[in-house]
Amino acid sequence: MSCRALLRWQFDLTWSLFEYHLERLEPTDFCWKPAELSWTMHRGSEGAWTPDWADTEPDPVPVPTIAWLTWHLGWWWSAAIDQLHGRPVPTREDVDWPGPGEETVSWLRELRERWLTLTDTLTDADLDTTAAFPWPAESGHTVAQLLGWVNAELMKNVAEIGQLRLTRAAQPAGR
Repeated sequence: MSCRALLRWQFDLTWSLFEYHLERLEPTDFCWKPAELSWTMHRGSEGAWTPDWADTEPDPVPVPTIAWLTWHLGWWWSAAIDQLHGRPVPTREDVDWPGPGEETVSWLRELRERWLTLTDTLTDADLDTTAAFPWPAESGHTVAQLLGWVNAELMKNVAEIGQLRLTRAAQPAGR
């Protein structure tokens, strides 16, 4: 199996696991706080959502909500797509989270389609070129490594979202 085929197989497997949770997410799942120390999304007076954030990771690390995780997933994935298109990578302030519910699910599915359309055009030679995201340009990491990183981040975020959704669903009514 080629490197490209393996990366695609891994991505498709991970996405199929994500669909299980995406199909079951309720709008109220998104901002549910699983712990007192949590990171989530906040709606501003003009309607835009902003994430909790710290430039230096706090200790202990706050537990992210599904809202925060879906925003974070959309941010790094948008950045990876822009990197492969040769565009400037967006800052976290540049990526708008659609809000709790179907809008975010649709946004993530659209990012998946954009990713697949883009990565399906990559040649083996493209996979060997240098990628400057998510690491410094001088690191020498390749586009193939970027695709592997996207798969790893997606797996991690899918597991976190799934665990939060399952934990919330198992809570007694009213919690």
